[in-house]
Amino acid sequence: MTVSTFHFKYKALYKPNQLIYGQGQTAVITGWTVKATLAKHLLPEEYAVIGQLYSPTRGLNLLVRNLLFNPHVRYLVVLNATKEDKNAGASQCLLDFFHHGFEQGLSDTGRPCWVVNSSYPGYIDIEVNAIALHKLRQSVECCEAKSIAEAVSCVKSYAQRGVIEPWGFPLEFDMSGVESTILPGQRYGHRIEGKTIAETWVKIIHLIKTTGTVRPTAYDGQWQELIDLMAIVTSEPENFYFPDPNYLPIDRSFLQEYVSQILDDAPQQEGVKYTYGQRLRSHFGRDQIQFCIDKLANDINSARVVMSLWDVGHDASDSPPCLNHIWVRVVDNELSLTATFRSNDMFSAWCANAMGLRALQMYIRDGINKSAGYDLTLGPLVTVSQSAHIYDDCFENAEKVIKTYYPKLCQQRDYCDPSGSFTIAIQNGEILVEHMTPGSGEVVNCYSGKLAKQVLRAIAADCPGLQVEHAMYLGAELQKAELALSSKRDFIYEQDRPLQKA
Repeated sequence: MTVSTFHFKYKALYKPNQLIYGQGQTAVITGWTVKATLAKHLLPEEYAVIGQLYSPTRGLNLLVRNLLFNPHVRYLVVLNATKEDKNAGASQCLLDFFHHGFEQGLSDTGRPCWVVNSSYPGYIDIEVNAIALHKLRQSVECCEAKSIAEAVSCVKSYAQRGVIEPWGFPLEFDMSGVESTILPGQRYGHRIEGKTIAETWVKIIHLIKTTGTVRPTAYDGQWQELIDLMAIVTSEPENFYFPDPNYLPIDRSFLQEYVSQILDDAPQQEGVKYTYGQRLRSHFGRDQIQFCIDKLANDINSARVVMSLWDVGHDASDSPPCLNHIWVRVVDNELSLTATFRSNDMFSAWCANAMGLRALQMYIRDGINKSAGYDLTLGPLVTVSQSAHIYDDCFENAEKVIKTYYPKLCQQRDYCDPSGSFTIAIQNGEILVEHMTPGSGEVVNCYSGKLAKQVLRAIAADCPGLQVEHAMYLGAELQKAELALSSKRDFIYEQDRPLQKA
């Protein structure tokens, strides 16, 4: 039997520019495998649409809505082939939706929704009619493919069956959105610091959701974005810190798989453009990780230890890596690592990125110590994200993280400012401020004047890196000192105490 000459037209309500369209009755989901890899093995009349699915909590809902709007699709081929597919679980969750169904429950944010009966969390909006979902599951024949060849074979086999009538009429359901309240803030250049990756991540999410600009993405959606965000993690433990309960978008089992994608080489595989490990280990014909170890073992003060993942011959026009460069440096017996991302999904990906880079940092440190007999410790991990963003389908989850965990972080004050500390007193009819180094308390500068504003401006000019809360504290104390100095009621000023009459 030959393929029917009857052509259908697939119309996507969501992410229309991210799909490859055909005229058949089989939808092909490629998971993390590049969709064009399958398309080149198929004729347009053999499939209805080809698309990728990365996340069960973010992509499944839109995929199902698109299928409900295209009832001429009667077959579904789900490619579940790569390590990334296994880690994410999106392909498996889609298969479980068709094979095991769903039930009413709550999303991560506590919103009522349909929850897929799967070991991977997958959600469909409660606004989508349950009867329509059951009808979809009954009307679409679904199969799993473990390789590209098997997926191609399944699609061609379905195409040989001939035309089947659509199972119903196109169905569309309302979808609610999350509105962002954005405060004014600087556009370029931001700095966040935390002791752990978990702490730093919550601060990042808060900053983006508070002051980030909402812009359209290249993926038929929106994101809220900060440009040039530097995140510094100072004390992440070597066994990694996971909060209890774990509110991060990854867990230890996922991390184990992800770390290997950064540290280990990977063979070329059809449909998989690269892994970070492959770019670092073999893509350019040189093991860059081993080069870093050897270079610093021979010249511990070198500032030339740079690893590149950007292939100028291909990445400008093809799908480029988000992680572009890694710089490793030893200062005062500490090995620090700085990584530059051209584009960074801060909600769903940054924690895994940071932990993977921390594992790389430990690997290089251990390699240098073993090779050259050093006893290096781990310094900070720094990521510079040129586009630091949160996708709109994560806004609701981001708001929950901020509401639940950010206030707790704000209560954890250690009152340690790298810029130092200040003592304030009134002496000889002026406000006198001594600036001291952190830790040892050595006086490095003195400021004086009759007006708080005068002293504040001098301190601000010399110490632009003051922590915000510290600067606000200084302003309050200096204003109190000025009041005591200028008042005719003879107030006595003592730092950190209420004004008292003489």
